[in-house]
Amino acid sequence: MKNIIIKPLFLTALLVTSLLSGSALAEVIKVGTMGTYEPFSYQDEKGQLAGYDLDVLREVAKRDPSLQFEFIASPWDTLFPGLDADRFQVLAQQLTSNPDRVKRYALTDQRYFTCVSQIIVKAGRNDIHSLQDLKGKRVGLTVGDSFTRLVEDWNKQHDNILDIVYYEQDISTILQDIATGRIDATVNDPIMAQSKAAKQGLNISVVGERLAAEPTFFVSKKDPAGLALKQRIDAALRSLHEDGTLSRLSVERFGIDYTK
Repeated sequence: MKNIIIKPLFLTALLVTSLLSGSALAEVIKVGTMGTYEPFSYQDEKGQLAGYDLDVLREVAKRDPSLQFEFIASPWDTLFPGLDADRFQVLAQQLTSNPDRVKRYALTDQRYFTCVSQIIVKAGRNDIHSLQDLKGKRVGLTVGDSFTRLVEDWNKQHDNILDIVYYEQDISTILQDIATGRIDATVNDPIMAQSKAAKQGLNISVVGERLAAEPTFFVSKKDPAGLALKQRIDAALRSLHEDGTLSRLSVERFGIDYTK
C-alpha cells in the first residue's frame, strides 16, 4: 500500500478554509421558543421556525459569528424547566421582566421589542372597554405568563372581581373559546392575537386602552456560562440598536417601530 503524504501547504489551505467558514469557531446555542406564537415565533409554510424574535437572534449571530443559534420548538410550560435543565441555553419568547425572573434568571440589558397588553373580546361586543367592565365575566389567561400576572395583580387590587379561567394551552385555545362564547375576554399582545385569529378564521376585536407596554428580553441561566452568553448577546443587540437594524426589522414586520 502506498504511503499518502499530505503537504503542509494543503494543510494550511484546509485550516484557512475551515476558519473562514466559521464552523470551527461557532458555538451552537440552543434556543427554546414556542413556535406557535405568530408573528414572533412560528412555523412557516416550509415547516421552519420563523418570526420576529428569531429574526433578531439571526442578526445577533451575524454580528457575533462565534454564535450559532439552533431553534427548538417547545410548549410554553416547558421553556423555563428546559432552561433550568440545560436543554436550552436561551429563551426567545417575547419575555418581559418580573421579580421572579430577575431573581432566578439573566435577562439581557438591551430590549429588542416593546410588548403591548390589551383586552381581546369577540368581535361585535361593545360592553367591554376596560378591566373594570369584566367584573363578573370570565377572563381566559395562560398559566404563568406576564399577561396573566398583570391581570392577577390588578384583580387583587380590586377585590378579585374577575372570574379568571386558567389555560395550560397557548392563546389559540383561548381565542377559540372567546369566539364561541365560552369565555368573555383575554389580555394579551394585540399583534399576536390578531395574527392568530386571522389564521384560525376567528372574529375577535382588540378593545380599550393599552394596559401596559413592557420591553422584552432574551433570557439565559444565571450561572457563569449564562451570564457570559448574556453579555455577548447584549453586545450584538446594542450594535443592532445603534445602527437601526432592530428598528428596520420591526417596521418590516409590523409597520411600526416597537423597539423603543
